[in-house]
Amino acid sequence: MKKIIECVPNISEGRDERIINACADAVRAVPGVTLLDVDPGKSTNRTVFTFVGDADSVVEGAFQFAKKAYELIDMTKHSGEHPRMGAVDVVPFVPVANVTTEECVECAKRFGERVGKELNVPIYLYEEASNNPDRKMLKQIRQGEYEGIKDKIYKPEWKPDYGPQEFIPKSGATVTGARFFLIAYNVNILGTKEQAHKIALNVREQGRSADQPGRLKAVKGIGWYVTEYNMAQVSMNLDNYKITPPHIAFEECASDARKMNLAVAGSELIGLIPLEAMLMAADYYIKKENLFLVDEAQKIRLVIERMGLSSISPFIPEKRIIEYMIKEEGAEPLASLTVRNFVELVGARTSAPGGGSVSALIASMGAALGAMVGWMTYGNKKFEHLDAVMRKLIGPLHFKMKELIPLIDADTNAFNDYMTAMKMPKKTEEEQRVRHSKMQEGLKKAITVPFSVMTIADSCWEYMLKMAKDGNISSKSDLEVGAKSLETGIWGAYKNVLINLNNIEDVEYKNDMISKGEAIVKNAEKHCKKVCSILSGRN
Repeated sequence: MKKIIECVPNISEGRDERIINACADAVRAVPGVTLLDVDPGKSTNRTVFTFVGDADSVVEGAFQFAKKAYELIDMTKHSGEHPRMGAVDVVPFVPVANVTTEECVECAKRFGERVGKELNVPIYLYEEASNNPDRKMLKQIRQGEYEGIKDKIYKPEWKPDYGPQEFIPKSGATVTGARFFLIAYNVNILGTKEQAHKIALNVREQGRSADQPGRLKAVKGIGWYVTEYNMAQVSMNLDNYKITPPHIAFEECASDARKMNLAVAGSELIGLIPLEAMLMAADYYIKKENLFLVDEAQKIRLVIERMGLSSISPFIPEKRIIEYMIKEEGAEPLASLTVRNFVELVGARTSAPGGGSVSALIASMGAALGAMVGWMTYGNKKFEHLDAVMRKLIGPLHFKMKELIPLIDADTNAFNDYMTAMKMPKKTEEEQRVRHSKMQEGLKKAITVPFSVMTIADSCWEYMLKMAKDGNISSKSDLEVGAKSLETGIWGAYKNVLINLNNIEDVEYKNDMISKGEAIVKNAEKHCKKVCSILSGRN
Protein backbone atom coordinates (compact mmCIF):
# COMPACT_ATOMS: atom_id res chain seq x y z
CA MET A 1 0.00 0.00 0.00
CA LYS A 2 1.15 3.51 -0.81
CA LYS A 3 2.95 5.32 1.99
CA ILE A 4 2.06 8.98 2.45
CA ILE A 5 3.97 11.46 4.60
CA GLU A 6 2.89 15.06 4.98
CA CYS A 7 5.34 17.92 5.41
CA VAL A 8 4.06 21.28 6.70
CA PRO A 9 6.95 23.77 6.63
CA ASN A 10 6.45 27.36 7.79
CA ILE A 11 8.52 30.22 6.42
CA SER A 12 8.95 33.71 7.84
CA GLU A 13 7.45 35.44 4.83
CA GLY A 14 3.78 36.07 4.13
CA ARG A 15 3.77 39.25 2.03
CA ASP A 16 6.23 38.91 -0.84
CA GLU A 17 4.48 36.79 -3.48
CA ARG A 18 7.73 36.42 -5.43
CA ILE A 19 9.38 34.58 -2.53
CA ILE A 20 6.27 32.54 -1.68
CA ASN A 21 5.85 31.41 -5.30
CA ALA A 22 9.54 30.56 -5.64
CA CYS A 23 9.36 28.31 -2.57
CA ALA A 24 6.21 26.66 -3.92
CA ASP A 25 7.91 26.08 -7.28
CA ALA A 26 10.87 24.45 -5.53
CA VAL A 27 8.49 21.88 -4.06
CA ARG A 28 6.62 21.32 -7.32
CA ALA A 29 9.88 20.59 -9.12
CA VAL A 30 10.58 17.50 -6.97
CA PRO A 31 9.28 14.24 -8.50
CA GLY A 32 6.97 12.25 -6.25
CA VAL A 33 5.84 15.30 -4.26
CA THR A 34 2.37 16.86 -4.44
CA LEU A 35 1.93 20.42 -3.18
CA LEU A 36 -1.52 20.57 -1.57
CA ASP A 37 -1.78 24.02 -0.07
CA VAL A 38 -0.05 27.40 0.31
CA ASP A 39 -1.51 29.60 3.06
CA PRO A 40 0.15 33.04 3.42
CA GLY A 41 -0.61 35.42 6.28
CA LYS A 42 0.17 39.11 5.83
CA SER A 43 -0.19 40.20 9.45
CA THR A 44 1.82 37.25 10.75
CA ASN A 45 4.25 37.60 7.81
CA ARG A 46 4.33 33.85 7.63
CA THR A 47 3.31 31.22 5.07
CA VAL A 48 2.35 27.62 5.73
CA PHE A 49 2.99 25.10 2.94
CA THR A 50 1.54 21.59 2.81
CA PHE A 51 2.90 18.85 0.58
CA VAL A 52 2.89 15.05 0.60
CA GLY A 53 4.80 12.12 -0.84
CA ASP A 54 6.78 9.05 0.12
CA ALA A 55 9.68 9.34 2.57
CA ASP A 56 12.49 9.95 0.07
CA SER A 57 10.46 12.38 -2.03
CA VAL A 58 9.20 14.39 0.93
CA VAL A 59 12.70 14.77 2.43
CA GLU A 60 14.05 15.92 -0.92
CA GLY A 61 11.09 18.30 -1.31
CA ALA A 62 11.69 19.75 2.16
CA PHE A 63 15.40 20.23 1.44
CA GLN A 64 14.86 22.00 -1.89
CA PHE A 65 12.13 24.12 -0.32
CA ALA A 66 14.40 25.13 2.57
CA LYS A 67 17.33 25.85 0.27
CA LYS A 68 15.21 28.29 -1.72
CA ALA A 69 13.75 29.94 1.40
CA TYR A 70 17.18 30.47 3.00
CA GLU A 71 18.38 32.00 -0.26
CA LEU A 72 15.53 34.52 -0.55
CA ILE A 73 14.55 35.40 3.04
CA ASP A 74 16.65 37.73 5.21
CA MET A 75 15.66 37.45 8.87
CA THR A 76 17.46 40.70 9.73
CA LYS A 77 14.63 42.49 7.92
CA HIS A 78 11.72 40.36 9.17
CA SER A 79 8.88 41.40 11.45
CA GLY A 80 5.54 39.78 12.11
CA GLU A 81 3.02 38.83 14.77
CA HIS A 82 3.74 35.08 14.80
CA PRO A 83 6.55 33.68 16.98
CA ARG A 84 9.54 32.69 14.83
CA MET A 85 13.26 31.94 15.01
CA GLY A 86 14.31 31.35 11.41
CA ALA A 87 13.69 31.96 7.72
CA VAL A 88 12.43 28.39 7.63
CA ASP A 89 10.88 28.31 11.06
CA VAL A 90 9.54 24.80 11.57
CA VAL A 91 9.45 21.70 9.34
CA PRO A 92 7.23 18.94 10.79
CA PHE A 93 6.85 15.53 9.14
CA VAL A 94 3.47 13.92 9.71
CA PRO A 95 2.29 10.33 9.11
CA VAL A 96 -0.82 10.20 6.90
CA ALA A 97 -1.21 6.70 5.45
CA ASN A 98 0.64 3.40 6.01
CA VAL A 99 3.47 5.23 7.77
CA THR A 100 4.69 5.11 11.38
CA THR A 101 5.76 8.03 13.53
CA GLU A 102 9.22 6.44 13.66
CA GLU A 103 9.51 6.71 9.88
CA CYS A 104 8.65 10.41 10.13
CA VAL A 105 11.26 10.86 12.85
CA GLU A 106 13.82 9.37 10.47
CA CYS A 107 12.70 11.84 7.77
CA ALA A 108 13.18 14.76 10.16
CA LYS A 109 16.67 13.59 11.10
CA ARG A 110 17.67 13.05 7.47
CA PHE A 111 16.40 16.51 6.59
CA GLY A 112 18.07 18.14 9.58
CA GLU A 113 21.41 16.47 9.02
CA ARG A 114 21.48 17.40 5.34
CA VAL A 115 20.49 21.03 5.96
CA GLY A 116 23.07 21.34 8.70
CA LYS A 117 25.88 19.95 6.56
CA GLU A 118 25.08 21.35 3.13
CA LEU A 119 23.38 24.65 3.96
CA ASN A 120 25.16 25.47 7.23
CA VAL A 121 21.98 26.26 9.17
CA PRO A 122 21.49 25.35 12.87
CA ILE A 123 18.81 22.66 13.25
CA TYR A 124 16.87 21.68 16.37
CA LEU A 125 14.75 18.53 16.72
CA TYR A 126 11.36 18.69 18.46
CA GLU A 127 8.35 16.57 19.41
CA GLU A 128 8.82 12.86 18.66
CA ALA A 129 12.25 13.43 17.08
CA SER A 130 13.73 14.91 20.28
CA ASN A 131 14.97 12.93 23.28
CA ASN A 132 15.68 16.06 25.32
CA PRO A 133 12.75 16.85 27.69
CA ASP A 134 13.84 20.50 27.81
CA ARG A 135 13.77 20.73 24.01
CA LYS A 136 10.69 18.66 23.26
CA MET A 137 8.03 21.29 22.68
CA LEU A 138 8.23 23.90 19.96
CA LYS A 139 7.53 26.74 22.40
CA GLN A 140 10.48 25.63 24.53
CA ILE A 141 12.89 25.81 21.62
CA ARG A 142 11.39 28.98 20.19
CA GLN A 143 11.53 30.88 23.49
CA GLY A 144 13.26 34.21 22.88
CA GLU A 145 12.52 33.85 19.17
CA TYR A 146 14.94 35.03 16.49
CA GLU A 147 16.18 37.93 18.57
CA GLY A 148 17.13 35.63 21.44
CA ILE A 149 18.83 32.87 19.50
CA LYS A 150 21.99 34.93 18.92
CA ASP A 151 22.91 34.56 22.60
CA LYS A 152 21.16 31.31 23.47
CA ILE A 153 22.77 29.20 20.73
CA TYR A 154 26.25 29.48 22.31
CA LYS A 155 25.11 27.92 25.59
CA PRO A 156 26.06 24.22 25.94
CA GLU A 157 22.46 23.18 26.58
CA TRP A 158 21.37 24.88 23.34
CA LYS A 159 23.88 23.33 20.97
CA PRO A 160 21.93 22.50 17.79
CA ASP A 161 21.25 18.86 16.90
CA TYR A 162 22.69 19.50 13.45
CA GLY A 163 24.60 22.32 11.81
CA PRO A 164 26.88 24.97 13.30
CA GLN A 165 26.69 26.20 16.87
CA GLU A 166 26.69 29.80 15.80
CA PHE A 167 24.21 32.54 15.09
CA ILE A 168 23.51 32.95 11.36
CA PRO A 169 21.80 36.37 11.07
CA LYS A 170 20.28 35.84 7.63
CA SER A 171 18.72 32.41 8.20
CA GLY A 172 18.37 32.14 11.98
CA ALA A 173 17.64 28.58 13.11
CA THR A 174 15.17 25.91 12.03
CA VAL A 175 13.18 23.38 14.05
CA THR A 176 12.23 20.02 12.55
CA GLY A 177 10.61 16.91 13.92
CA ALA A 178 7.72 14.51 13.73
CA ARG A 179 4.26 14.96 15.11
CA PHE A 180 0.89 13.36 14.63
CA PHE A 181 -1.57 14.79 12.14
CA LEU A 182 -3.20 17.88 13.62
CA ILE A 183 -6.83 18.55 12.70
CA ALA A 184 -8.13 22.09 13.12
CA TYR A 185 -11.84 21.75 13.78
CA ASN A 186 -14.63 24.11 14.86
CA VAL A 187 -18.13 23.30 16.15
CA ASN A 188 -20.73 25.98 15.40
CA ILE A 189 -22.86 27.15 18.34
CA LEU A 190 -25.88 29.47 18.09
CA GLY A 191 -24.92 31.31 21.23
CA THR A 192 -22.41 33.71 22.69
CA LYS A 193 -18.63 33.68 22.81
CA GLU A 194 -18.83 33.01 26.55
CA GLN A 195 -21.12 30.01 26.08
CA ALA A 196 -18.85 28.53 23.40
CA HIS A 197 -15.82 29.06 25.62
CA LYS A 198 -17.56 27.32 28.52
CA ILE A 199 -18.00 24.27 26.28
CA ALA A 200 -14.34 24.52 25.20
CA LEU A 201 -13.26 24.52 28.86
CA ASN A 202 -15.37 21.41 29.46
CA VAL A 203 -13.93 19.39 26.58
CA ARG A 204 -10.30 20.49 26.12
CA GLU A 205 -7.67 18.39 27.88
CA GLN A 206 -6.30 21.15 30.13
CA GLY A 207 -9.83 22.11 31.17
CA ARG A 208 -10.03 25.05 33.53
CA SER A 209 -7.01 24.13 35.63
CA ALA A 210 -4.92 21.20 36.80
CA ASP A 211 -7.65 20.43 39.33
CA GLN A 212 -10.40 20.73 36.71
CA PRO A 213 -9.22 18.95 33.55
CA GLY A 214 -11.43 18.60 30.52
CA ARG A 215 -12.96 15.39 29.16
CA LEU A 216 -11.08 14.96 25.89
CA LYS A 217 -7.43 13.97 25.60
CA ALA A 218 -5.13 15.54 22.98
CA VAL A 219 -7.54 18.45 22.46
CA LYS A 220 -6.85 22.17 22.73
CA GLY A 221 -9.76 24.58 22.51
CA ILE A 222 -11.22 28.04 23.02
CA GLY A 223 -14.55 29.68 22.38
CA TRP A 224 -14.92 32.67 20.10
CA TYR A 225 -17.55 34.58 18.13
CA VAL A 226 -17.29 34.90 14.35
CA THR A 227 -19.13 38.01 13.20
CA GLU A 228 -18.91 36.89 9.59
CA TYR A 229 -20.87 33.71 10.42
CA ASN A 230 -23.11 35.39 13.03
CA MET A 231 -22.49 32.60 15.51
CA ALA A 232 -20.02 31.35 18.08
CA GLN A 233 -17.58 28.47 17.64
CA VAL A 234 -15.81 26.00 19.84
CA SER A 235 -12.45 26.17 18.08
CA MET A 236 -10.28 23.09 18.63
CA ASN A 237 -6.94 21.61 17.65
CA LEU A 238 -7.15 17.83 17.70
CA ASP A 239 -3.53 16.81 18.25
CA ASN A 240 -4.15 13.12 17.69
CA TYR A 241 -7.33 12.04 15.92
CA LYS A 242 -6.73 8.43 16.95
CA ILE A 243 -7.11 9.50 20.60
CA THR A 244 -9.91 12.02 20.05
CA PRO A 245 -11.32 11.99 16.52
CA PRO A 246 -13.43 14.86 15.15
CA HIS A 247 -16.75 13.03 15.50
CA ILE A 248 -16.19 12.51 19.23
CA ALA A 249 -15.27 16.18 19.65
CA PHE A 250 -18.45 17.12 17.77
CA GLU A 251 -20.68 14.83 19.83
CA GLU A 252 -19.22 16.04 23.12
CA CYS A 253 -19.68 19.70 22.18
CA ALA A 254 -23.21 19.00 20.96
CA SER A 255 -24.03 17.21 24.22
CA ASP A 256 -22.90 20.21 26.29
CA ALA A 257 -24.78 22.59 24.00
CA ARG A 258 -28.02 20.65 24.48
CA LYS A 259 -27.59 20.79 28.26
CA MET A 260 -27.26 24.58 27.92
CA ASN A 261 -30.31 24.75 25.62
CA LEU A 262 -28.13 25.89 22.74
CA ALA A 263 -28.46 24.88 19.09
CA VAL A 264 -25.55 23.34 17.17
CA ALA A 265 -25.32 24.48 13.55
CA GLY A 266 -22.92 21.95 12.11
CA SER A 267 -19.14 22.19 12.15
CA GLU A 268 -16.17 23.41 10.14
CA LEU A 269 -12.98 21.64 9.16
CA ILE A 270 -9.99 23.91 8.64
CA GLY A 271 -7.55 22.54 6.10
CA LEU A 272 -7.29 18.86 5.26
CA ILE A 273 -8.21 15.59 6.92
CA PRO A 274 -6.97 12.01 6.48
CA LEU A 275 -9.42 9.52 5.01
CA GLU A 276 -9.03 7.31 8.08
CA ALA A 277 -10.53 10.00 10.33
CA MET A 278 -13.59 10.28 8.07
CA LEU A 279 -14.07 6.51 7.97
CA MET A 280 -13.74 6.32 11.76
CA ALA A 281 -16.61 8.80 11.98
CA ALA A 282 -18.63 6.79 9.46
CA ASP A 283 -18.16 3.60 11.49
CA TYR A 284 -19.28 5.46 14.62
CA TYR A 285 -22.56 6.68 13.09
CA ILE A 286 -23.20 3.37 11.33
CA LYS A 287 -22.92 1.55 14.65
CA LYS A 288 -24.82 4.21 16.59
CA GLU A 289 -27.76 4.21 14.18
CA ASN A 290 -27.54 0.53 13.19
CA LEU A 291 -27.05 1.44 9.54
CA PHE A 292 -25.70 -0.78 6.79
CA LEU A 293 -23.25 0.95 4.46
CA VAL A 294 -20.24 -0.54 2.68
CA ASP A 295 -19.69 1.94 -0.15
CA GLU A 296 -16.98 4.45 0.77
CA ALA A 297 -18.63 7.40 -1.00
CA GLN A 298 -21.84 6.80 0.95
CA LYS A 299 -19.89 6.62 4.20
CA ILE A 300 -18.24 9.97 3.50
CA ARG A 301 -21.63 11.50 2.65
CA LEU A 302 -23.06 10.20 5.93
CA VAL A 303 -20.28 11.90 7.92
CA ILE A 304 -20.72 15.20 6.07
CA GLU A 305 -24.42 15.17 6.91
CA ARG A 306 -24.19 14.01 10.52
CA MET A 307 -21.44 16.46 11.45
CA GLY A 308 -22.76 19.32 9.30
CA LEU A 309 -19.40 19.76 7.59
CA SER A 310 -20.97 21.82 4.81
CA SER A 311 -22.59 24.33 7.17
CA ILE A 312 -20.05 27.11 6.45
CA SER A 313 -18.97 26.18 2.94
CA PRO A 314 -19.48 23.07 0.80
CA PHE A 315 -17.36 20.15 1.98
CA ILE A 316 -15.99 18.68 -1.23
CA PRO A 317 -14.25 15.36 -0.41
CA GLU A 318 -11.90 15.59 -3.39
CA LYS A 319 -10.56 18.90 -2.06
CA ARG A 320 -10.52 18.18 1.69
CA ILE A 321 -9.53 14.51 2.12
CA ILE A 322 -5.78 14.09 1.59
CA GLU A 323 -5.90 10.68 -0.09
CA TYR A 324 -8.51 11.92 -2.57
CA MET A 325 -6.47 15.03 -3.37
CA ILE A 326 -3.37 13.07 -4.33
CA LYS A 327 -5.11 10.21 -6.07
CA GLU A 328 -3.19 9.68 -9.27
CA GLU A 329 -5.02 9.35 -12.53
CA GLY A 330 -4.10 6.09 -14.14
CA ALA A 331 -2.63 4.67 -10.94
CA GLU A 332 -4.25 1.32 -11.78
CA PRO A 333 -4.03 1.20 -15.57
CA LEU A 334 -4.97 -2.48 -15.93
CA ALA A 335 -7.86 -2.40 -13.47
CA SER A 336 -9.17 0.73 -15.19
CA LEU A 337 -9.35 -0.88 -18.64
CA THR A 338 -12.59 -2.01 -20.22
CA VAL A 339 -13.14 -5.76 -20.14
CA ARG A 340 -12.55 -5.92 -23.88
CA ASN A 341 -9.28 -3.98 -23.70
CA PHE A 342 -8.00 -6.04 -20.77
CA VAL A 343 -8.70 -9.33 -22.53
CA GLU A 344 -7.09 -8.09 -25.74
CA LEU A 345 -4.03 -6.89 -23.82
CA VAL A 346 -3.67 -10.26 -22.12
CA GLY A 347 -3.93 -11.92 -25.55
CA ALA A 348 -1.23 -9.70 -27.07
CA ARG A 349 2.40 -10.66 -27.68
CA THR A 350 3.61 -9.45 -24.30
CA SER A 351 4.54 -11.32 -21.12
CA ALA A 352 2.57 -8.94 -18.92
CA PRO A 353 -0.20 -8.77 -17.95
CA GLY A 354 -0.20 -12.52 -17.60
CA GLY A 355 -1.40 -15.28 -15.35
CA GLY A 356 -0.75 -13.37 -12.12
CA SER A 357 -2.90 -10.38 -13.04
CA VAL A 358 -5.59 -12.67 -14.46
CA SER A 359 -5.59 -14.73 -11.23
CA ALA A 360 -6.07 -11.57 -9.15
CA LEU A 361 -8.95 -10.54 -11.41
CA ILE A 362 -10.62 -13.97 -11.22
CA ALA A 363 -10.28 -14.06 -7.42
CA SER A 364 -11.76 -10.56 -7.10
CA MET A 365 -14.71 -11.63 -9.27
CA GLY A 366 -15.23 -14.62 -6.97
CA ALA A 367 -15.54 -12.33 -3.94
CA ALA A 368 -17.71 -9.95 -5.97
CA LEU A 369 -20.15 -12.71 -6.88
CA GLY A 370 -20.39 -13.68 -3.22
CA ALA A 371 -21.22 -10.07 -2.30
CA MET A 372 -23.72 -9.89 -5.17
CA VAL A 373 -25.64 -12.91 -3.88
CA GLY A 374 -25.75 -11.18 -0.49
CA TRP A 375 -27.23 -8.05 -2.04
CA MET A 376 -29.79 -10.18 -3.91
CA THR A 377 -30.86 -11.52 -0.53
CA TYR A 378 -30.66 -8.40 1.65
CA GLY A 379 -33.71 -6.15 1.62
CA ASN A 380 -35.73 -8.80 -0.22
CA LYS A 381 -39.11 -9.22 1.47
CA LYS A 382 -38.93 -12.98 1.01
CA PHE A 383 -35.63 -13.13 2.92
CA GLU A 384 -36.10 -10.23 5.31
CA HIS A 385 -35.50 -12.56 8.29
CA LEU A 386 -31.95 -12.96 6.94
CA ASP A 387 -31.09 -9.23 6.79
CA ALA A 388 -28.98 -9.39 9.93
CA VAL A 389 -27.06 -12.37 8.54
CA MET A 390 -26.46 -10.68 5.19
CA ARG A 391 -25.11 -7.58 6.89
CA LYS A 392 -22.37 -9.76 8.37
CA LEU A 393 -21.52 -11.40 5.04
CA ILE A 394 -21.80 -8.67 2.40
CA GLY A 395 -19.35 -6.26 4.03
CA PRO A 396 -16.38 -8.65 4.33
CA LEU A 397 -16.83 -10.00 0.80
CA HIS A 398 -17.13 -6.45 -0.55
CA PHE A 399 -13.87 -5.42 1.16
CA LYS A 400 -12.05 -8.58 0.00
CA MET A 401 -13.14 -7.76 -3.54
CA LYS A 402 -11.78 -4.21 -3.14
CA GLU A 403 -8.48 -5.51 -1.69
CA LEU A 404 -7.94 -7.82 -4.64
CA ILE A 405 -8.50 -5.26 -7.40
CA PRO A 406 -5.20 -3.31 -6.90
CA LEU A 407 -3.30 -6.61 -7.08
CA ILE A 408 -4.24 -6.89 -10.77
CA ASP A 409 -1.77 -4.07 -11.46
CA ALA A 410 0.57 -4.91 -8.58
CA ASP A 411 1.40 -8.29 -10.10
CA THR A 412 2.48 -6.76 -13.39
CA ASN A 413 4.40 -3.98 -11.62
CA ALA A 414 6.28 -6.52 -9.52
CA PHE A 415 7.27 -8.46 -12.62
CA ASN A 416 8.45 -5.22 -14.21
CA ASP A 417 10.75 -4.57 -11.22
CA TYR A 418 12.42 -7.92 -11.86
CA MET A 419 12.82 -7.15 -15.56
CA THR A 420 14.37 -3.77 -14.70
CA ALA A 421 16.90 -5.51 -12.45
CA MET A 422 17.81 -7.88 -15.28
CA LYS A 423 18.74 -4.91 -17.45
CA MET A 424 21.15 -3.46 -14.88
CA PRO A 425 24.85 -3.29 -15.89
CA LYS A 426 27.01 -6.33 -15.12
CA LYS A 427 30.47 -5.46 -16.39
CA THR A 428 32.24 -5.33 -13.02
CA GLU A 429 32.03 -7.66 -10.04
CA GLU A 430 30.30 -4.94 -8.00
CA GLU A 431 27.73 -4.35 -10.76
CA GLN A 432 27.11 -8.08 -10.97
CA ARG A 433 26.65 -8.28 -7.20
CA VAL A 434 24.18 -5.37 -7.15
CA ARG A 435 22.30 -6.73 -10.17
CA HIS A 436 22.04 -10.17 -8.63
CA SER A 437 20.79 -8.75 -5.33
CA LYS A 438 18.17 -6.61 -7.07
CA MET A 439 17.01 -9.59 -9.15
CA GLN A 440 16.52 -11.66 -5.98
CA GLU A 441 14.61 -8.75 -4.41
CA GLY A 442 12.50 -8.45 -7.57
CA LEU A 443 11.69 -12.15 -7.51
CA LYS A 444 10.58 -12.02 -3.87
CA LYS A 445 8.40 -9.00 -4.64
CA ALA A 446 6.95 -10.85 -7.63
CA ILE A 447 6.14 -13.73 -5.26
CA THR A 448 4.65 -11.53 -2.54
CA VAL A 449 1.89 -10.19 -4.80
CA PRO A 450 0.36 -13.53 -5.97
CA PHE A 451 0.76 -14.88 -2.46
CA SER A 452 -1.29 -11.91 -1.21
CA VAL A 453 -3.94 -12.84 -3.78
CA MET A 454 -3.97 -16.34 -2.30
CA THR A 455 -4.30 -15.24 1.33
CA ILE A 456 -7.00 -12.63 0.67
CA ALA A 457 -9.05 -15.00 -1.48
CA ASP A 458 -8.59 -17.79 1.09
CA SER A 459 -10.12 -15.57 3.79
CA CYS A 460 -13.41 -15.43 1.81
CA TRP A 461 -14.40 -19.06 2.39
CA GLU A 462 -16.11 -18.67 5.77
CA TYR A 463 -18.42 -16.05 4.25
CA MET A 464 -19.00 -18.03 1.06
CA LEU A 465 -20.04 -21.10 3.10
CA LYS A 466 -22.56 -19.07 5.09
CA MET A 467 -23.79 -17.44 1.89
CA ALA A 468 -24.28 -20.88 0.34
CA LYS A 469 -26.43 -21.86 3.31
CA ASP A 470 -28.59 -18.71 3.55
CA GLY A 471 -28.24 -16.74 0.30
CA ASN A 472 -30.99 -16.28 -2.26
CA ILE A 473 -31.29 -19.71 -3.92
CA SER A 474 -32.30 -18.00 -7.16
CA SER A 475 -28.66 -16.89 -7.36
CA LYS A 476 -27.34 -20.42 -6.82
CA SER A 477 -25.35 -20.51 -10.07
CA ASP A 478 -23.78 -17.12 -9.32
CA LEU A 479 -22.40 -18.38 -6.03
CA GLU A 480 -21.15 -21.57 -7.66
CA VAL A 481 -19.27 -19.51 -10.23
CA GLY A 482 -17.99 -17.32 -7.38
CA ALA A 483 -16.64 -20.32 -5.47
CA LYS A 484 -14.97 -21.76 -8.57
CA SER A 485 -13.50 -18.32 -9.35
CA LEU A 486 -11.95 -18.07 -5.88
CA GLU A 487 -10.51 -21.57 -6.20
CA THR A 488 -9.15 -20.85 -9.69
CA GLY A 489 -7.72 -17.50 -8.63
CA ILE A 490 -5.89 -19.16 -5.72
CA TRP A 491 -4.62 -22.01 -7.92
CA GLY A 492 -3.44 -19.58 -10.61
CA ALA A 493 -1.74 -17.30 -8.09
CA TYR A 494 0.09 -20.29 -6.61
CA LYS A 495 1.38 -21.29 -10.04
CA ASN A 496 2.87 -17.79 -10.31
CA VAL A 497 4.45 -18.20 -6.88
CA LEU A 498 6.03 -21.50 -7.93
CA ILE A 499 7.45 -20.28 -11.23
CA ASN A 500 9.23 -17.40 -9.50
CA LEU A 501 10.47 -19.61 -6.67
CA ASN A 502 12.55 -21.58 -9.16
CA ASN A 503 15.21 -18.88 -9.20
CA ILE A 504 15.12 -18.02 -5.50
CA GLU A 505 18.35 -18.98 -3.73
CA ASP A 506 17.04 -18.64 -0.18
CA VAL A 507 16.13 -22.28 0.53
CA GLU A 508 14.36 -21.59 3.83
CA TYR A 509 12.20 -18.90 2.22
CA LYS A 510 11.44 -21.18 -0.74
CA ASN A 511 10.36 -24.15 1.41
CA ASP A 512 8.23 -21.92 3.63
CA MET A 513 6.36 -20.42 0.65
CA ILE A 514 5.76 -23.86 -0.89
CA SER A 515 4.41 -25.24 2.38
CA LYS A 516 2.06 -22.30 2.95
CA GLY A 517 0.97 -22.21 -0.70
CA GLU A 518 0.11 -25.90 -0.87
CA ALA A 519 -1.98 -25.59 2.30
CA ILE A 520 -4.00 -22.70 0.84
CA VAL A 521 -4.58 -24.54 -2.46
CA LYS A 522 -5.84 -27.66 -0.63
CA ASN A 523 -8.06 -25.52 1.58
CA ALA A 524 -9.53 -23.83 -1.51
CA GLU A 525 -10.30 -27.19 -3.14
CA LYS A 526 -11.99 -28.43 0.04
CA HIS A 527 -14.10 -25.32 0.60
CA CYS A 528 -15.13 -24.95 -3.03
CA LYS A 529 -16.51 -28.48 -2.91
CA LYS A 530 -18.32 -27.66 0.36
CA VAL A 531 -19.95 -24.54 -1.12
CA CYS A 532 -21.09 -26.43 -4.21
CA SER A 533 -22.29 -29.35 -2.09
CA ILE A 534 -24.40 -27.09 0.14
CA LEU A 535 -25.91 -25.40 -2.91
CA SER A 536 -26.69 -28.68 -4.65
CA GLY A 537 -28.66 -29.77 -1.58
CA ARG A 538 -30.86 -26.68 -1.65
CA ASN A 539 -33.97 -26.32 -3.79
